[in-house]
Amino acid sequence: MHNTLKYLSPLLLIVSLPIFADSLTLSSGDIAQGKFMDKKHEFNGFGCSGEDLSPHLKWSDAPKGTKSFAITAYDPDAPTGSGWWHWQVVNIPATINELLTNAGSVKENLAPKGSLQILNDYGKRGFGGACPPVGNGVHHYRFTVHALSVEKLELPEDASGALAGYMINANTIESSVIQSLYKRD
Repeated sequence: MHNTLKYLSPLLLIVSLPIFADSLTLSSGDIAQGKFMDKKHEFNGFGCSGEDLSPHLKWSDAPKGTKSFAITAYDPDAPTGSGWWHWQVVNIPATINELLTNAGSVKENLAPKGSLQILNDYGKRGFGGACPPVGNGVHHYRFTVHALSVEKLELPEDASGALAGYMINANTIESSVIQSLYKRD
């Protein structure tokens, strides 16, 4: 038995190498995993008074076959029965690997050329910041980059968050998430 393991060890290492390959990684200069977001990422409206700035996001190690990217920001804790879409950007060219702070502002026009910002659940195009109900506890905001297998998602200009989410998930090769927190007392 001992001799068999001696010969299998190099083979096991070769077989397990793909497990250690780089995978899509999302990072940010503004938000961090499991940490509370600043007020600058709070919505301005619905009783909230933040700056409504989308966070800086940067990604690396896209998988082979990536033809475009999508970014989503979703709050599963919103008391709606279906969560809350804060931001969805699709058709980000595969050559892009970073969105600057406030890229979600349609007024500033900082989103990558050719991308499409879907209507958020506030009924506005672009980013809509955190605004959980007062006293509703901690909400978890999932900022996700999706590496897509298609260059462009064919979506109507007025696509719902659910339709965009369906198309994103149907074409995702790999994704990476930063889950940030926010609450209002």
